[in-house]
Amino acid sequence: MIQTIIDSIEKHQRFLVASHTHPDGDAIGSLLATGLALRAMGKTVHLFNESPIPAVYRFLPSVHTIAPHIDPSLPYDAVLVLDCGDLDRVGEPAEAIGGSNLLINIDHHVTNTRFGHLQIVDVDACATAEIIYRLIKALPVKIDCAMATAIYTGILTDTGSFRFSNTNRAAFAICEEMIGRGANPYEVAQYVYGTYSLGRIKLLNLALDSLEISPNGKVSIMTLTQRMLRETQTQAEDIDGLINYARRIEDIKVAALIHELAGQGGTARGKGRSQFHVSLRSDGTVDVARIAARYGGGGHTSASGFSTEATLPELKKQLMALAKTEPELCATN
Repeated sequence: MIQTIIDSIEKHQRFLVASHTHPDGDAIGSLLATGLALRAMGKTVHLFNESPIPAVYRFLPSVHTIAPHIDPSLPYDAVLVLDCGDLDRVGEPAEAIGGSNLLINIDHHVTNTRFGHLQIVDVDACATAEIIYRLIKALPVKIDCAMATAIYTGILTDTGSFRFSNTNRAAFAICEEMIGRGANPYEVAQYVYGTYSLGRIKLLNLALDSLEISPNGKVSIMTLTQRMLRETQTQAEDIDGLINYARRIEDIKVAALIHELAGQGGTARGKGRSQFHVSLRSDGTVDVARIAARYGGGGHTSASGFSTEATLPELKKQLMALAKTEPELCATN
């Protein structure tokens, strides 16, 4: 399939490359590495992500070329959608992108719906950046320092600095090669993990205050509302990584972070229904992708998410109920 996609890339000139909303390091790194490689081939490339790029990833080479909109007047020969389990994950333009003449789906999520005309969905890959690395290696371009930094960042962040269960031999081998091609591990770590704004620290304090634990001690829930973001003068991008504090609590098997989406109100007191995004993380013993799929979401066995409309109390109640309904969570030790 890689060779089929290579042939398609070589015969076309104008490309749109997109990744999922609320992008993480893998989505951004894969997007940039692909765009840089296509441009090195002399292709015309438009990089798209609907959401603001989190501050911790704005150091990446050419990150300023990622646009939050698509010009409908520009004709694209082909569209590459990266790190999206479902086409809707690209956001508002999903329907228009779905009508493309050639839609290429590159992903590593087990819940991928196999959309598009051509797909590379490798659930054994540690990150989409691993697949992009293999794709670029097959292209008539040399991986330069900028591409190497993007690929390294994608793999580093999606494996949780090589701590998550998706870490494989390829993760280490590829990152070693990327360092040899100019990626600076210290610099990447400093930007991604080294510094936080004062607002983010205040937001973390509120997030920790919101922690709730199920009676059996297996499920943790953290809540972040728009009121909290306003109070700390932070943005949605500052939420990235906070769920890990809920996940690392002793004996917790599933952690959930409830994020009230912008434009919603009243949910801090449970008044009215609002839109939420829920991130799920597990210790590896519970398949949270299966849980997310019930709500129309998806992801990995140990990391997934979904969006839903609800009141905050009813959403918390549903998540707390997992401790009683999921076999791995209600079983006694």
